[in-house]
Amino acid sequence: MAEVKLDAKIRTDFGKGAARRSRRENMVPGVIYGHGDAPKHVAIHNHALMMALKTPNALIRLEMDGESMLVIPKAVQREAIRGFLVHVDFLAVRKGEKVTVEVPIHTEGDLAPGANLLEHLLNTLPLEAEATHIPESVTVSVAGLDAGDSVHAKDVTLPSGSTLAIDEETVLLQVVAAQAEAPAEAEGDESAEG
Repeated sequence: MAEVKLDAKIRTDFGKGAARRSRRENMVPGVIYGHGDAPKHVAIHNHALMMALKTPNALIRLEMDGESMLVIPKAVQREAIRGFLVHVDFLAVRKGEKVTVEVPIHTEGDLAPGANLLEHLLNTLPLEAEATHIPESVTVSVAGLDAGDSVHAKDVTLPSGSTLAIDEETVLLQVVAAQAEAPAEAEGDESAEG
């Protein structure tokens, strides 16, 4: 995964009022946690951060006041209706360090013929990977699966350097038969016993 460089400003004022001022200046307030250091409060240009966050688990290099820090987004808060960024929590990482991330699951192939439906029990797969080599997604083949078949976490081919961060028996996907709608029963169709 490519590294994205963003400029950040260290924030010295905190609270709701300060956060609102940052947002009016088109900046997103954020906090960097990790490595036992005191949290660092930063502000990042809204559009640049929004573009960087289009990639899940983006590896971001924040440049601030002559300091450079490698981070990944851990929690992103968006405004409910318009969807603009409100606040971001980052996790500081180092090259070679392992992190646990949620990687999107993509499927490929066609199910077996018939009226079958593919049910996603999990949309993301928790993996442990090196911070600088986080996979963007994992792909699972569902070709030929029939009703009653399922895909477990152990069935997924993991990118090199990644390990599962969940039980390998966890069901990710399952194939179910489509339910036919039952015919409506006519009222008063009861037979009278006499």
